Amino acid sequence: TSPYRRAVATARLIREAGGVADPLLDDVADERLREKEFGILDRLTREGITQLHPDQAELRSLLGKFYHRPPGGESWCDVILRLRSALDTVSLHYGGRRVLVVGHQVVVLCLRYLIEGMTEDEILSIDREGDVANCSVTEYAFDPRRGSSGKLVLQRYNFVAPLRQAGAPVTAEPDATGAAR
Repeated sequence: TSPYRRAVATARLIREAGGVADPLLDDVADERLREKEFGILDRLTREGITQLHPDQAELRSLLGKFYHRPPGGESWCDVILRLRSALDTVSLHYGGRRVLVVGHQVVVLCLRYLIEGMTEDEILSIDREGDVANCSVTEYAFDPRRGSSGKLVLQRYNFVAPLRQAGAPVTAEPDATGAAR
């Protein structure tokens, strides 16, 4: 799980509810699963960025969302680099086992990019369709018939039916940047 408090709490609730995670296992907080760092642009709208940091708005326009790294922040490429490392760790320690990852908007999208072998245009197109809802589920299943040694195949993306069924609101509020204590 991401080390952010809300992600840690969500992982705990999932484990306690049973049926998904082994209740005897401890969650593993991993800083590589934290949300993208937005640096000086954190909590600003597009209009706010244009007004307060016009140089960054222009630079983002030139470089594109995928490559732009604001001062003190990260690009999507930076997130992808740390997620490649996290996936290697998951493969090394949990290969062949079911794994639950609790993360955030850009992390979910960048994991899709990596797992599904997408292009930059493909993942940015999915991003333009809408936000990743809080507590939504993105699920993969291993298909041994795909490729030479099998591969993960997307089963669900941004799935919120369990929230709706429980009568809970579906939200897309950003996470506070505070890590777990």
